[in-house]
Amino acid sequence: MKTNLHSTTTDHSVTGSAMDRVLPKRRGKTWLMLALGISITSLACYFLYKAMPQGFPVKQDEMRIATVEKGIFLDNISVRANAEALNSVMLDSIETGRVEEVIAQDGMLVKKSDVLFRLSNTQRHLELLQRQSEYTQQITNRSMLRASYETSRTEYLKRIADGEFQVLQAKKLLDRQRNLSQQGFISTQSSEEAQDKYSLQVRLLDDLKNAQQTELKLRSDAVSEVEKAMIRLQTGLQLVSATVAALEVRAPRSGRLTDFHLQVGEIVKLDHHLGHIDEPDRYKLKANVDEYYISRTAVGQQAEIKLKEKTYVAKISRVFPQIKDGRFSIELEFEKDHPSDLSPGRSIDVQITLGEPAPALLLPNDSFINDSGGAWVFVVSQDGKSAQKRNIQIGRRSHKQIEVLSGLNANEKVVVSAYSAYGKAERLAIQASSK
Repeated sequence: MKTNLHSTTTDHSVTGSAMDRVLPKRRGKTWLMLALGISITSLACYFLYKAMPQGFPVKQDEMRIATVEKGIFLDNISVRANAEALNSVMLDSIETGRVEEVIAQDGMLVKKSDVLFRLSNTQRHLELLQRQSEYTQQITNRSMLRASYETSRTEYLKRIADGEFQVLQAKKLLDRQRNLSQQGFISTQSSEEAQDKYSLQVRLLDDLKNAQQTELKLRSDAVSEVEKAMIRLQTGLQLVSATVAALEVRAPRSGRLTDFHLQVGEIVKLDHHLGHIDEPDRYKLKANVDEYYISRTAVGQQAEIKLKEKTYVAKISRVFPQIKDGRFSIELEFEKDHPSDLSPGRSIDVQITLGEPAPALLLPNDSFINDSGGAWVFVVSQDGKSAQKRNIQIGRRSHKQIEVLSGLNANEKVVVSAYSAYGKAERLAIQASSK
């Protein structure tokens, strides 16, 4: 019996595990790669940050920059004024009608009461004829009433005289009857009858007087009413006559006829503006001023006008406080003489003094004031590459200067051009001008 030599030995599989060994981890390379990645990322972020604009990008040549300066604030404003006649009378139509004749011409010097043009209006002439007829009829009525009154008064006097005569006769008869009755020649009854007849005549005379007085008063009142009606008719007749006379339009004053352009055949309506008559060689100025200055503008403030190297002095004569389109109006009159070549409608520059000069921190009056209202500005950094929004407080303004009260220092630079294109930006990135 063979014996298996391997039967008693343990069965082990042959592997290479006995040859492997654990090596230590290499951490230095990982940290190096991580640090390198962070450095590259940081560097990229830095260059990206530098490449991105720091604020709203604006080209330097698209803005105006001014320096805050110490100086003297000149409290005046410059406005554009138009010359107008110092005294002028408007020509407005007070009647309607067709232009039949034009005598005057635009620009002509006219004298008071000179005929300018004539109108025709058939209705006005018919009204005049009607009023004249009514007035004539009332004259006739008054004449008839007066004649009737005089006739009645004459008849009244005659009847009164007759009544008085009858009373007198009755009185004489009564006296005789009384004497005869006292002497016993006649009866008492005859005396009493004479008394009754006398009393009757006296009563009839009194009644006649009262009746005649009433009648005469009524006739007199009728005459008075007719005369009052005549006065009213006469007034109406004068008015109608005046309207007919107004069809021949005359100059209300002497002067130069301006803005007068009527033509024959044209229909003129009531209150139609026909032109005006200006006082020649005397002028005033009218100007529109920004509403910002309305509280500082007053009558009596002086102004200067420079024309042809000569200075003329004027003063504010009227201030119209009504605001229209952000502006109000003023009128100025010359103190002494005015330019000899001045004419209505000519525009000239006027410098108005609102107050006394005073030291102040100054900025130029530029477009930025319209966008920020003077509440804030963009202040340029020292390196000139950016501008930061900053709140400020301003005081007075003139046509060239703005008085800075707080928020800025002398020698600081400020963007003074318009801000509307910057929107709500808090910071501007000033970019070099492209050439």
